[in-house]
Amino acid sequence: MLRTLHDLSDVCVMATDGAMGRIRNFLFDDESWDVRYLVVDVGGWMCRRDVAISVTAIDRPDWDNRRICARLSKEQVRHSPDVDTTKPVTRQQELAMREYYNWPSAFRDNTLEVTFPPVPTGREYPVRTREDPHLRSVNDVAGYAVCDRKGEIGQLEHFIVDEHSWHIDYLDVQTGDWLHHRSMLIPTPWVKSISWARHSVNLKPK
Repeated sequence: MLRTLHDLSDVCVMATDGAMGRIRNFLFDDESWDVRYLVVDVGGWMCRRDVAISVTAIDRPDWDNRRICARLSKEQVRHSPDVDTTKPVTRQQELAMREYYNWPSAFRDNTLEVTFPPVPTGREYPVRTREDPHLRSVNDVAGYAVCDRKGEIGQLEHFIVDEHSWHIDYLDVQTGDWLHHRSMLIPTPWVKSISWARHSVNLKPK
């Protein structure tokens, strides 16, 4: 079944020992169109802190009851690396999360193998490397102009995912003005590129 990621916005994420926080965002790969991380606010009422939780570390979401259970403790999440979710996530940030949670790498680099020594729990993770241009924030990309070779056809409203695989199958694009608008579902294989600088989703020529 297909679902919109908006259905999980602000859903509580449960750790193995209690509630850990609420979903604020999602990070996806714009080449594979797979959702890779949930961005969860684990801060208190005075301080907000976003951490990224891999979809491989959660059970299948209960979409109807808006509930997600993670196979992590609150202590594990509390010491996890911070992530700047307003920009494409850096390679070093993802490597830090992979090291901390012992997750398999999502990066494939045939020309260079990068390794880091183990980092003690709770230590700061400096971010100095180049950004991964393919890991995107759903909240950031929502609202981008969707363009074909003739120009803008509408604005990206929602992301439609397969509830079993976390794959984004369609983009929900709003076309027309505020009085006469309609939704158009664009299959993700039709997308040529996403421009962070121009705030646009560019479709392949037909």
